[in-house]
Amino acid sequence: MDDDVTTTTTPNSPGQTTIIERRGGGGGMGLMIGFILLVALAIGAFYLINQNRNEAVKTDAISDAAKGVEKAAGKVGDAAEKAGDAITGNEKKPEKK
Repeated sequence: MDDDVTTTTTPNSPGQTTIIERRGGGGGMGLMIGFILLVALAIGAFYLINQNRNEAVKTDAISDAAKGVEKAAGKVGDAAEKAGDAITGNEKKPEKK
């Protein structure tokens, strides 16, 4: 960091000297911070994308399960109707198409 120091000596009046030091640099540190922020942003984006994908998978699984329950309930309803008709003697004849 000492390589980036600029010293200027300006005599203002006899017996007075003003020294101005300018320090450059810090660019390496700024680059490092920028890189760390970029990596953090990439990790955050990856997490959010995966979270959305997991939610979609859960939703699909619940929808599939609900469809299966719907089909099973339909079959149970049909069986109950047939059983009731058999008991009462009101059996329906199959419709001709």
